[in-house]
Amino acid sequence: MVFTNAHKMLRHLHASRADNTYDKRLALYVRPGLLVIDDFGLKPLTPQNAEDLYDVIDERYAGDGAILLTSNRAPAEWASWFANPLLASAGLDRLAHRAHVILITGASYRARGRRQLEEVALSPEMAA
Repeated sequence: MVFTNAHKMLRHLHASRADNTYDKRLALYVRPGLLVIDDFGLKPLTPQNAEDLYDVIDERYAGDGAILLTSNRAPAEWASWFANPLLASAGLDRLAHRAHVILITGASYRARGRRQLEEVALSPEMAA
């Protein structure tokens, strides 16, 4: 299993183009049985990032590896995140095929923890 942030993974792949290690670095994300990509869609994609992301999705789709994505964006918004509509269509089609989508609604877990800290800080016991 490999756990990575989407932006860091794409930065890592982009940098590999400068030193001709792209295939080697791509394999780091293609080989594991499970690739967890956190914060999918959080930061804008450059055209090169879109190509690199497509390569990861396509190579994993051709193999047996699973992808688990976490995102603050609804899946319906993912196509607009890609810099290239054709890559978006092809990549998201591969992601959606055999996918299980779990949408979690409600307050953020982190925000809930922050509210609990604020409540404790404002409690009369803490003021005394």
